[in-house]
Amino acid sequence: MTDSARRIRWGILGTGGIAASFARDLQLLDDAEVVAVGSRSDESASGFAGRFDLPRAYGSYEKLVDDPDIDVVYVATPQTAHAANVRLALEAGKPVLCEKPFTVTGAEAREVVDLARDRGVFLMEAMWTRFLPHFRRIDQLLRSGVLGEITTVVADHGQAIPAGGGHRLHDPALAGGALLDLGVYPVSLASYVLGRPAGVVAAGTLLPNGLDAQTSAVFTYEGGAHAVVTTTLGARTANRAVISGTQARLEIDDVWYAPTSFSLLRPGSSQPERFEHTRVGGGLRHQAAEVGRLLREGATESDVMPLDETVAIMETLDEIRRQIGLRFPGE
Repeated sequence: MTDSARRIRWGILGTGGIAASFARDLQLLDDAEVVAVGSRSDESASGFAGRFDLPRAYGSYEKLVDDPDIDVVYVATPQTAHAANVRLALEAGKPVLCEKPFTVTGAEAREVVDLARDRGVFLMEAMWTRFLPHFRRIDQLLRSGVLGEITTVVADHGQAIPAGGGHRLHDPALAGGALLDLGVYPVSLASYVLGRPAGVVAAGTLLPNGLDAQTSAVFTYEGGAHAVVTTTLGARTANRAVISGTQARLEIDDVWYAPTSFSLLRPGSSQPERFEHTRVGGGLRHQAAEVGRLLREGATESDVMPLDETVAIMETLDEIRRQIGLRFPGE
């Protein structure tokens, strides 16, 4: 697809909360539209289509990916289904934006990445944070060298999600727990700033069902930098992130991984430099806009969220899981 004027037609695979948020946010884009939704039942698909005035609803994922009027598929199912759903779309020749965590394991991630490359079909992890306006500005500052040599990244993501309410993060069959769904954000931030760690030391607190209630890790890097990441289901934490360098540091406001503002603090300066952001929508449209741009250019991967980095992140999560003893049914 190289027509720069063509509207990108999306198909959404899944009908849960993140699928609804994505559909709602795409309404803010002039050059994109959701044209179909696919679910495992006609009832669920029809209900979702009715909420968002979509022209087509499919009671199977196969019918969705076979729709010739769909340019790209957004996979919004539980993470245990991501690998199979992405594979289904890729084998149908459909470009894919897949929700995070990209898969459950690094091996699954490598498998679908290899398939996408073999087929020459676009694939990207939906790590929406990377495409938000405040992160695009942070990227410019990091590239400018204003922070000097990066020494430390500290980030947390904690939400109060009590057991007993039927939440998917308390379901072992859905690969729940704090690490994969919440912890992937700070792990991805560390990867974004410092790359793949040379060493990982992790600690976790497991629930009676075997899932992690809280996990923390320290990453070390060959240049001497450290990253400290933590995640929990037990409390709504500060959800702040700090990137420190030898010349300055960036402090990202609550909630750092969503649309927000940040400060640049230089030693000796009496006032921080503020970078303010006015939020419009939920923020998911920015990654969709980037996918549209890449598809129009004929690209098959993103240089902002590269597939090799996605695999490396999943393999880092594998190592954390190994160290804290987090295993899912069937492993």
